[in-house]
Amino acid sequence: MKFLTEEKLTIVGAAGMIGSNMVQTALMMGLTPNVCAYDPYQPALEGMAEEMAHCAFEGVNLTYTNQIDEALKGAKYVVSSGGAARKAGMTREELLQGNAEIAAQFGKDIRTYCPDVKHVVVVFNPADITGLITLIYSGLKPSQVSTLAALDSTRLRSELARHFNIPADRITNARTYGGHGEQMAVFASTTHINGQPLTSLIGTPALTDEQWSDIRQKVIQGGKRIIELRGRSSFQSPAYLSIEMIRAAMGGEPFLWPAGVYIPEGEFSHIMMAAETVIDKEGIHSKIPHGTPEEFAALQSSYAHLVKLRDEVIQMGIIPPIDKWHELNPHLK
Repeated sequence: MKFLTEEKLTIVGAAGMIGSNMVQTALMMGLTPNVCAYDPYQPALEGMAEEMAHCAFEGVNLTYTNQIDEALKGAKYVVSSGGAARKAGMTREELLQGNAEIAAQFGKDIRTYCPDVKHVVVVFNPADITGLITLIYSGLKPSQVSTLAALDSTRLRSELARHFNIPADRITNARTYGGHGEQMAVFASTTHINGQPLTSLIGTPALTDEQWSDIRQKVIQGGKRIIELRGRSSFQSPAYLSIEMIRAAMGGEPFLWPAGVYIPEGEFSHIMMAAETVIDKEGIHSKIPHGTPEEFAALQSSYAHLVKLRDEVIQMGIIPPIDKWHELNPHLK
């Protein structure tokens, strides 16, 4: 098998459903022969490794360990789903304190064991906040740390495809921005259906205002719906999309869905949130989206929600006040 790179990829939380799917996806994509799987729970980690061995991937050197120093040493790419999973009836925000503490330690471990890492993808919820915490403590550049946010946009595309009864790839530039959660901003102005602007269809018999409102709500509640149907949170789609992100950073096809990125200044400063993004071998390239006045107001509301969560983490003492961030990470203004 031909691989994109020989450099080490470490997957954190590899014994879990998201993490184990990440391992398999990375091996199926042929990203690198050198994949290291880490999880503190040794029995499930070993079971995952056994299953991967049974797949009989060619040319692969899959290692696994429950020691974080061993897992991260020499890693050039890291993807982490290493937080607590969201359970039925739980919001992403209710995971905040526990996963914020995990993210802080994760960032410190990156700084200690793999300071030369090229790109880190953070998946565990609330991803915008855990990604920000990881960035602060890792000392990495903002262009090196991204969070999974594309899942909301792919859910929007899926709902639109179902409504119009057309293949999903005929829907282009479906986008949600801001927070990854119930406070996301769902945009219509970016989207085209068979080349036709979605905005020209909303309020017509093809897509009534009521139907569009229903679609938006289904997208916002997409994760909750998966929990209701499967009894557990999403794992296949976040695993696949996050590995697509790291593949782009490795030099594969650029990742063109929105990603959670650090905004250093301006109206949406000092937070990580979904923006219009490209990830490639040079890192993250992003810009603030501009839609209709109503969409931009929704984005502002989403940002305000993220600021509230960020400030709660500051009050917990997990991260310092904003004006002290540069003392931990000189790349942050």
